[in-house]
Amino acid sequence: MSLPASARHRWGLEEGGELTYLDLGDAVILVPGGVDGLRRWMVESVTSEDWAAARAGFGDADLVSE
Repeated sequence: MSLPASARHRWGLEEGGELTYLDLGDAVILVPGGVDGLRRWMVESVTSEDWAAARAGFGDADLVSE
């Protein structure tokens, strides 16, 4: 698969590099840095408020103990 030059330059992939993808069914997200880059991107995208809501069961008391 080819990436446009502007994307390769922005992501530092001029000489090649590790790239992974996340298949969403109707779309694909490309993430530089391979699987570790994807994992880091996903963890960094969740805010502390999101984690707190998850620990609280998103307002559903039954989910707290699941």
